Amino acid sequence: MSAIARAPAGRRPRPISRLIHIDDRETDLEHRGFAPCPPDVRALLELHGRSFADGFNLAVAEPDQDEVAAQLGTVAPEERGFAFEGAGMGLALLDLLRPRAQRFGNFVERHGEDHVYLLHVGAGWALARLHRRPWARLAVDPLLRWLCIDGYGFHDAFFHSEHVVREHAVPRRLRGRQRRVFDHGVGRALWFVETAEPRRVAATVDTFAEERRSDLWSGVALAAAYAGGLDDDGLDRLAELGDAYRPELVQGAAFAVTARLRAGHTPEWTRAACLRICGVAVEDAAAATIDALSHAGNPGDDGSYERWRAGIRARLAG
Repeated sequence: MSAIARAPAGRRPRPISRLIHIDDRETDLEHRGFAPCPPDVRALLELHGRSFADGFNLAVAEPDQDEVAAQLGTVAPEERGFAFEGAGMGLALLDLLRPRAQRFGNFVERHGEDHVYLLHVGAGWALARLHRRPWARLAVDPLLRWLCIDGYGFHDAFFHSEHVVREHAVPRRLRGRQRRVFDHGVGRALWFVETAEPRRVAATVDTFAEERRSDLWSGVALAAAYAGGLDDDGLDRLAELGDAYRPELVQGAAFAVTARLRAGHTPEWTRAACLRICGVAVEDAAAATIDALSHAGNPGDDGSYERWRAGIRARLAG
C-alpha cells in the first residue's frame, strides 16, 4: 500500500506528472538486481523506497503546496522523511525544467523546517537525474546545498549501481570536495544495494580506492541509523567491520540522529544504532552535531560543510 493517498478520482493530474512519474517497480530490490536478503529486511527497505516515490509523485502532480505538505504529514512518522526527500526531488525537478519556477525554495521556507535536510538531499536526486552541475539554479541553503551532492551520489549508485558501485565511476562534472560528498551518498546507497548486510557492505567498500573509503563508511553508518535493518548484533558487526573508520561511522550516524530528532520522531532502530556506533544517546549525538554546526564558520564558505563534519568527529570520536 502506498504511504500517501492517491489523488481523488475526479482530479486530473497535470500533464507533466505523467511524464516524470516514478513507478513502484523502480524501488523493488529484485527489479534493481540488488543482493538477496531476509524478507523482513527487504520489506523495510522497499517501504522506504515506496515512501520516497510517493512523495515525488505527489509533489509533481499536486500544484497546491499546502496540499502537498498536508498529505506528507499523513505519512507514518518513520517514513515521513523519505516522503519529504522524494518531494524535494520532485519540486527541484520542476524548478529545473521550468526556469522561472521557485517551488523548491518556497516549499522549504513554508513547510520544510522539520525535514530541511531530507529536502536538500532530494533536490540532489533531481540534479543527478537531469545531469546538471551542482546546485544549478536551485534556491538552496548555502550550507545544506552540500546535501544535494550527497543525494546526487545516492541517486547514481542506486539507479546505476553497476557503473558507480562496481566500476567506481564518479561524474566528471564534480570537483574537489564535491567528490567526497558524492561518496557519502554512494555509501548510503550501498545500504540498499547490499541490502543491509554488514559483511557484504564492507567487502564492497573495500573494492574502492583507499582515499574514498572513509566517506563511504560515513554514508553507510548514516543509512544504517536512519533506514534501519539490523538488530544489535548486526550493528555491533557493522561497527567492528568499519572500526578503522570509526570517526566517520560516528559522524554519519550522528547526522541520521539529528535529522530524525529534528523531524520529531526517532525509531528504535535509530536509537540502537546511535548507542552501538556512537556510544552515546541520540540526544547527546544531536547536541554535538548542532554544536559543531555552530562552529563551522560562514555557511557560504566551501569549507564550512567539511568543518561541520570534522567537528562532529572531534566531539564524538575524538
